[in-house]
Order: sequence, then C-alpha cells, then structure tokens
Amino acid sequence: MQLYNTKTRTKENFKPMKQDIVKIYFCGPTVYNYAHIWNLRTYVFEDVLIKTLKYLWYKTKTVMNITDVDDKTIKASIENKMSLSDFTKKYTDIFLEDIKKIWINPADEIVPITTLMPEMTKIINKLLTRKIAYLWDDNSIYYDISKFADYGKFANLDFSGMKKSVRIDNDEYDKENASDFVLWKAWKNEDWENFWEEKFIINWEEKILKWRPGWHIECSACNMKYFGPQIDIHMWGVDLIFPHHQNEIAQTESLTWKEFSAYWLHSGHLMVDWKKMAKSAKNFYTISDIINKYKDIPENITARAIRLSFINWKYRENIDFSFSKLESNIVFIKKIDELIKKLKRTYDNLGEENNKVSKDFSQSLQNFMFDYVESLEDDLNTPIAISVFSEFITYLNSRIDSLNITKKEILASIDFLKSFNRVLSIIDFSFFEKEDEIIPENILKLFESRNESKKDKNFEMADKYREELLSLWYKIIDDRTWTKLEKI
Repeated sequence: MQLYNTKTRTKENFKPMKQDIVKIYFCGPTVYNYAHIWNLRTYVFEDVLIKTLKYLWYKTKTVMNITDVDDKTIKASIENKMSLSDFTKKYTDIFLEDIKKIWINPADEIVPITTLMPEMTKIINKLLTRKIAYLWDDNSIYYDISKFADYGKFANLDFSGMKKSVRIDNDEYDKENASDFVLWKAWKNEDWENFWEEKFIINWEEKILKWRPGWHIECSACNMKYFGPQIDIHMWGVDLIFPHHQNEIAQTESLTWKEFSAYWLHSGHLMVDWKKMAKSAKNFYTISDIINKYKDIPENITARAIRLSFINWKYRENIDFSFSKLESNIVFIKKIDELIKKLKRTYDNLGEENNKVSKDFSQSLQNFMFDYVESLEDDLNTPIAISVFSEFITYLNSRIDSLNITKKEILASIDFLKSFNRVLSIIDFSFFEKEDEIIPENILKLFESRNESKKDKNFEMADKYREELLSLWYKIIDDRTWTKLEKI
C-alpha cells in the first residue's frame, strides 16, 4: 500500500513500526458549535483510511481528542450561560451523532482534553527543565521555537530570518505570525471560572500557576498517554499543517528526541460551488442543514449521498460540494438500494435448479476485486474504487435482467457488495436481509384485482389499481415470469 506522506511530499510504501498494530491519531473537533461539512469531509477521509487498513488485514488502534477547552469553547459557553463542561458535552454528543449518520466509525479512544491536565503539566515541566520552554512576564508559558533546529521544515517554511523572542498566545495564526507559541495560557478575567491551578518548576523553583492549556500541547499529551513517544500515522486537513502540526512535532520531539509520526496525511479543502465556505457567504452547511433541505427524502439516503459526495474525490484534492452533485449522488444511492431490492426479489423467485456459481461469474468477481483493492492501495484512490463499484452494479443488473444468475451467485454478490462496503460504507443491506412484510388484506385484494385486469387485457383498469396502490404506499414490480407487491 502506498500513502502520500506530507513530511516527505512523496508517495511511500506503508510500513508500520510494528506488525501487530498500527497506531493512528487524528485531531478531533473543537466542540463549541456544530461541525460543518468541511470538518466532516476530513473525518470521512480518516474513516476511509482506517477501514482500508483493516480491509487489508492491518490491526489498528485509533485515538482522537476532543478540544473542550480553548478560546472558542470558553467564550461560547459564557455567552450561552452554561458551564464549560455542560456546554462542550452538548456539542460533543451532537458531533458523535453527526459522524454516526454518515457511517463513520468512532475512534477507539475519544479523549476530552480536560482529562489530560496531569499529562500536559508533565510535558511542560520537562520542556521547562530543558530550557526549551519559558515563563514570560504575562505569566504564560511559551515554547522557544529557536531551540528546534528543524522548525518550519514540516510546513515547508523558511524561518532562518525570524525574530527571536516574539510571542503569540492565540491558538490559531498563520505563517506570517510565526513565533514562540503558548503552551499554558495565563488566566484572564474573561475566562471567568475556567482555569486550573498546577505546579510548575521555574528555574528549579516550584510555582503554582493559574492557567489553561494552549491548543497545540493537547495533541502531544494525548499521544504520549495513549501511544507513547511514536505513532505510525497522524491525520487531519491541510489547514492544520501550520501551525498546529508543526508545533506538535516541535514540542513532542523536543521531549522524546524521537521521530513523532512516521506518516502524516492531510486532506484538501472543501469548497461550495468552488467558493470558500463562510457564514457571511451563506454557503455554510452542517449535516442537519442538508438533511432538513431534503426532508422529503429518507435521512438514510441523504446521509449516504453526503458521504459519497466526499469520497468521490481524491482525499488530497480540494473538493467542490454543490447541491446538484449531491442530488446526482442521491440518485446513485437510490440505484444501489434498488439493486439490493432486485437481488432480494430475484432470489425469492428463483428455483433450486442449476444452483451453482459459474466459472465466468467467479472470474468476473475476482477481476472486480483486483481492480478495487488496487485503487485503495494507490493512496486511497476512492474515485477509481467507486468507478469499479459502479461497473459491478451494471454487471449485476445485466445478469439479473437476462435471467443469467443463480441463488448461489446472488448470495455471492451480496457478500461481494459487503466487501466493497467495508470501506465505502454507502450500501444499506436491510432490504435484502429483512423478512417479507405481512401485507394487509385490502391491499392484497387490490393487487389481485389489478392482476386480473391485466390478464383480461383491461389495461386502463389495471393502471387505476396500480395508482390506487401507489397512493397507499405500495408499488408493483413486474418481471418476465412473476409479479410482486412491495411497500414503498
């Protein structure tokens, strides 16, 4: 398997540090509001990678943090007149429900940062002892980036001419403001009761400081607690390459003197109609916004179409989200659902004669699988994987329509589709697995009357019965050799 490593800016053969487990970390949400679709696009990419590794028989351990204390969460909780813990729990729960809707598996460990205060204190004390961090006059503790020789290399930036001893205590800033970054932020009046008091060693003397953590130290502490000094893969979007991931590398490797992560993977931006997403531009969307827009369509279908909208692009590309593309994907999802229903109907109506898997069918499955796996191993080329999947749907429909399929081949097809779905996660198999529903007697009578009218070639009356059944949420499926009634 090949993955594009941001650190080396090349595709590399993936080789975990240990064969028994792949250690994977990805940055979690800052839980001060609803996650938007740009965030969720990134989590879908991460989900695809993890599922692909498992599909290729790697064992994984995954950890994700929850940023439940920072500038944004504190400000928003105060504005909403809620405690920080209650406020962030509310949006954490909403986030976990959102990712569930688009079939993202949660991380093995989901870690609120407020549970890591001892770990963060321990790291910063070691950096203070090594004179890599320092206490400034504002009572905040900063990391001295001049002490890390490769600072800026990961982000492909040249800081050789940087000013020394310039500090910034904002969690988020751009490359033009590169400077010593805050590890622990001194308490301010606007923080209200949101602070912790911890013991630090400053010039070999103990001091108790009233503080809260800076953003960058959180992920280092989370990794140290759950993985130790080194991991295999670190992920998120390109917007975190600098300063967040650069700062993670600096502070972690200054602590451990080891390479922090062997592979760094980053997804591209999400645009809306090729414009930057922003509330001011009125093109800022959450999952709920989109589901509510299509409230006449089952949520399950819209959610899978949203996921398909994300994975139908290469993860490193900037992708364009538009409602016209989403609607096309809704049609495709319905096409998948119809195939599963068709497989079920055909299976139920086939006899047991010649119930074998033919050599040409078996060979076709192998060919599809080879192309599918090859696309995933090529740096998660999901557009090609979906193309292979789409070709298989066409192939299956052709076999069914020509009555060139057996029961065993249908069961093999379902297993094959489940194999596809272990990574893509866009197929609902409930249509095949559920038992036939009991149809009310009045509906059955209408169905029988329609069939009698059709047999008598009274097509006008047959169509009236069909329309009446549709108004009662039942549709008729006619095949060459059988007809079936199905609840819509």
